[in-house]
Amino acid sequence: MSPLAGLQEETLLTTLGIEITEATKERVVARMPVGPRVHQPFGLLHGGASVSLAETAASLAAYLNVDPDAEMAVGVEINANHLRAKRDGVVTATALPLHVGRRTQVWEVRIADEEGRVVCASRCTLAVVPRPPGRD
Repeated sequence: MSPLAGLQEETLLTTLGIEITEATKERVVARMPVGPRVHQPFGLLHGGASVSLAETAASLAAYLNVDPDAEMAVGVEINANHLRAKRDGVVTATALPLHVGRRTQVWEVRIADEEGRVVCASRCTLAVVPRPPGRD
């Protein structure tokens, strides 16, 4: 079962069709179908959809590296280089750690097509902050 089970209903993950296929402290893999709902007006994968996929993978990876009862990880910066156009099929994001510290984490996310060609390269920085009281 995904670490997001029950948390992703009615979220952007559902809207974009993002599926988590692997989730460990060292690596998170997520897939997203490419079709009209994630296209920009010219029929190509929207860069914002790629960034959403990248941040989803990095955020889950960061979450797996904190004490969820006391802390949470929140994105503070993300960048992305869109390297290859994609019209249909599936893209797969793989998040790997560059830095996992007490107060910050940095994750590299590569989004590739079915042939393993990199569509987008991203880096996401997250802050580890105390969980507000009363938040489940």
